[in-house]
Amino acid sequence: MGRWKREIGIVMALVVAALLLSFFIGHLRDMLLVVALFLLVRQSMAVDELEQWLSQGALGDNRARKGIWGDIYYHLWKIKKTEKKRKKKLSRMVDQFRKSTDALPDAAVVLGEYAEIEWSNKAAREVLGLKKSDKGQRIPNLIRAPQFIEYLKSYDYRQKICIASPVNDGIILQISIVPYGAGLRLLLAQDVTQIKNMERMRTDFVANVSHELRTPLTVLKGYLETLLEMDNVPASYARSFANMATQTERMQNLVDDLLLLARLETKAKKAETVVMRDLLSQICKESDLLEKDERRIELSMATDVNVLGDAQELQSAFTNLLVNALKYSPATSPVKVSWQQNPDGSLCLEVEDFGEGIAPADIPRITERFYRADVKRGHKISGTGLGLAIVKHVLVRHDAKLEVDSELGKGSRFRCIFPAQRAC
Repeated sequence: MGRWKREIGIVMALVVAALLLSFFIGHLRDMLLVVALFLLVRQSMAVDELEQWLSQGALGDNRARKGIWGDIYYHLWKIKKTEKKRKKKLSRMVDQFRKSTDALPDAAVVLGEYAEIEWSNKAAREVLGLKKSDKGQRIPNLIRAPQFIEYLKSYDYRQKICIASPVNDGIILQISIVPYGAGLRLLLAQDVTQIKNMERMRTDFVANVSHELRTPLTVLKGYLETLLEMDNVPASYARSFANMATQTERMQNLVDDLLLLARLETKAKKAETVVMRDLLSQICKESDLLEKDERRIELSMATDVNVLGDAQELQSAFTNLLVNALKYSPATSPVKVSWQQNPDGSLCLEVEDFGEGIAPADIPRITERFYRADVKRGHKISGTGLGLAIVKHVLVRHDAKLEVDSELGKGSRFRCIFPAQRAC
């Protein structure tokens, strides 16, 4: 406020001087006009000096100026000083971030709105073959794996993909993309070669062991059948042989399911037109034959659109769903099977039963291998515990998903949703 008083005092002094001068020589209006012009020129010169000071980067200390301009220079200098401190702090933070991300074992790449590279860490340069000079280049021009390009364009980053490293085919990278900010995306690539090798070894081990078990189980089953057909076998022995035959058959089913899972994890995908009307009719007919005199399955075909996929795999998955529905519902209740096309073009197979249902806590785990819900029943239901795991693997191989709605005591509804691009 003191500086404003000085400015006002200068103006008042000039006005008083003009009044006194005009008292002696007249021309008051001209005198006041001269005072106004003088003040205007004075302020214009001050503004020009401020502009030059700012254009030079606000160098030098002009805070010592008198009047209101001293306050203006001081506040601008203070803002400049604060901004400089903030820039230094931000620069340190950026340097720390770059150092920490360079130390990460996973590759990280920041992509712009048009998938151009804005920044990459050291690991990205090692496993993705990127260079510092690649900044501004579109990443599809540098990483040309078709699966990666399709994943990048899809903008659906809920799932991760695995591709071979562009610089070394022996390295398997798991790619994930996280959108953030205004059109920015963070690409992360993790080396999962060891994990994939371990998974392959586990799959090979299960497949080899299961394959080796088939021969002794077949021999054992044959001898048990021979013993059961013999005459004059004591009743106690006959019961033991029957139990042994039942458990042998159960183990044989388990081995068959394990071998099927191993094949699903290793064999190449097949894409052919699967006529759903014929496939579902055959599955329902075969399943109905297992129900003795009951005819419980109700098949509804709301569309004749077919699926592009592997008929044998789909048959295994749908059969498992249908057999489960028959096993876990009363012998007299119907099981409804429907095939329909949704408004968005996706296809849906729905299997509905009116049995005991599944507890909400068990639904997320029912597709795990050997997982069986802990339900108190009056009788034990046989099974290998791999049926829904097979269903899940088959659907994943067909880009489909499994949805489950269930209520205890009322039944369950399983839906296999196939994307529109699988329709044919």
